[in-house]
Amino acid sequence: MWRGCLLPVMAVSLAAASPAHAFMAYVSNEKSNTVSVIDTDSWTVTRTIKVGQRPRGIEFTRDGKFVLVAVGDDDKIEVIDTKTQQVVDSLPSGPDPELFTQDAAGKTLYVANENDNTVTIIDLEKRVRLGDIQVGVEPEGMAISPDGKTLINTSETTNMAHFIDTATRQVVANVLVDSRPRFAEFKRDGSELWVSSEIGGTVSVIDPAKHAVTGKITFEIPGLRREAIQPVGIGMTKDGKTAFIALGPANRIAVVDGTSHAVKKYLLVGQRVWHMAFTPEEKFLLVTNGVSNDVSVIDVAAQKVIKTIQVGELPWGITIAQP
Repeated sequence: MWRGCLLPVMAVSLAAASPAHAFMAYVSNEKSNTVSVIDTDSWTVTRTIKVGQRPRGIEFTRDGKFVLVAVGDDDKIEVIDTKTQQVVDSLPSGPDPELFTQDAAGKTLYVANENDNTVTIIDLEKRVRLGDIQVGVEPEGMAISPDGKTLINTSETTNMAHFIDTATRQVVANVLVDSRPRFAEFKRDGSELWVSSEIGGTVSVIDPAKHAVTGKITFEIPGLRREAIQPVGIGMTKDGKTAFIALGPANRIAVVDGTSHAVKKYLLVGQRVWHMAFTPEEKFLLVTNGVSNDVSVIDVAAQKVIKTIQVGELPWGITIAQP
């Protein structure tokens, strides 16, 4: 069993890794209890990794050596070695971990535990649980500010974005959003926080300094009832100019202007789209489609779906190593 350190080693970077390593996507399949590994050069599944029960949140460690996956029904975070593509260890969490985020250094992991209304703090080097932060009911979305000072958790039933000071580990503000917030994403410059509300059908744009909603993004698709349009995952380009919003059972990705917040177009993808990840150079965006059991590949510049890749049952989360 692996007993090493998850901390980044300065002398090792993804720039030194093989191109294939830097462009491997890992997809968590919620029903088949597997992780599909996709080669983004050939657009094929090269490996299927058996993991614990109900995998959802998934993310590379900052050094790219490991993939962390939340296995909700087993109440832990499993660790996949990207060299062997095998589960080599697990990390403690609270009951039913769903989404998580790391600090910039890759030293600390923050995990939303849906069943006990807490965020668990984990030391990634020592692999120990440091403590818990009480938040709202059914916590899910997790994000950390670019300066690392503020942690965000969204609570699905309380309908709030909780602002947590990472130094004191205390909730310092609660911002009310629309019903069932699922995901949170900061702009890279820290100027805005976007929070998707699945049942409310909106994305709230929040001023992180003022802890206030400054605008809401709404969606209208001809032929679809409003209740079928359910925003979940968010992907934003590094320059903040374009955002992609997964609209769940609407089977669409909304392309949104990052400055004006206007919806520019909708892209038809697979059934019940959940989450997404960019390739490192932001040439492609990969999105998971839970009901059609596949991943859609979007050409970011062309804003066009170019490929569909079959994966496991109920794909949910996706991660790609970033240099």
